[in-house]
Amino acid sequence: MASWAPLVPYAKERVGADDALFGLLLLSLGLGSLMAMPATGVLASRYGCRVVIAAASLVIAIMIPVLAVVDTPVRLAIALAVFGAGVGTIDVAVNIQAVMVEKDSGRAMMSGFHGLFSLGGIVGAGGVSLALGSGVPLPGVVWTVSGVLMMLLMFSYQGLLTYGNTEQEKTPLFVMPKGVVVLLGVLCFVVFMAEGAILDWSALFLITSHGYEQASAGAAYTAFAVTMTIGRLFGDRIVSRLGGTRCVLFGGWLAAGGFAVAVFAPGPILVLLGFALVGAGLSNIVPVFFTAAGRQTAMPASLAVAAVTTLGYAGILLGPVMIGFIAQAWSLALGLLLLAISLSFVAIAGSMTARR
Repeated sequence: MASWAPLVPYAKERVGADDALFGLLLLSLGLGSLMAMPATGVLASRYGCRVVIAAASLVIAIMIPVLAVVDTPVRLAIALAVFGAGVGTIDVAVNIQAVMVEKDSGRAMMSGFHGLFSLGGIVGAGGVSLALGSGVPLPGVVWTVSGVLMMLLMFSYQGLLTYGNTEQEKTPLFVMPKGVVVLLGVLCFVVFMAEGAILDWSALFLITSHGYEQASAGAAYTAFAVTMTIGRLFGDRIVSRLGGTRCVLFGGWLAAGGFAVAVFAPGPILVLLGFALVGAGLSNIVPVFFTAAGRQTAMPASLAVAAVTTLGYAGILLGPVMIGFIAQAWSLALGLLLLAISLSFVAIAGSMTARR
């Protein structure tokens, strides 16, 4: 998934789109994901995680080279939508499998799974950037990414589950999210909204509020991503020792405090500490919520995970837009402070939900 990020400048230049048009084209990826996510719960339940994950992996492996050659805005929009559908499908399907594996193991495992997802983001974007910067031709890079993905799929294929839920009854085609599933989805929406805001706005915040140079403004997201990855890789031990309730409560308060530190920091170093605290605080909240979605009884686990994932992903898409309107009307700092208040709500409501 992350290998697409370094390809963005090449795609923009190839299709000849200005910033406004290219921004609209990028929405195709998110819309493709959002359309595929709700259906994935049903597909996994009917055909099993193995079939769905394998099919989505094939789609991604095919579309990455396609994204490196499409040369018109319309073709790029279609390719991004298909690629996004593959990304959204595999995102939901692997979380469904993770819920069942964790439940059968009887121990906390979700944070470790999400930690490897975060690590994959660093390796994917960093590896492709390093290869392109070293002079490796673009076709060679994208076909290598596809080849590695296929090798990983073949290696893991036998370990993928042939079923998609543990309920005896047949999962219905559609169940309206209800009860605790809706609350978990809303809480994930807020958490992912904070992540999306850091991805899209942290660099600009460093430049406008703390005098960073453009070349070094990516340090905020780097600090956030590193602490989040470390927190998730050690998260299973933390969740096992503290419990999901305390992880959500302390994590939410820590992330809220991190945004406050970033906004009110008097120096350029402390602002990076603030974003690092946000990453550490948020690292294990979403894994706890996915575990809760798999254990609730209001609706089938596969559909619950799909619903929570869809609502959360909507936060990544809509969050930066909302922050942009707030920044335009008032200030970017106020937008970040509102995120701190929202995460305080997550700390309280989320810990009560995890306890229940």
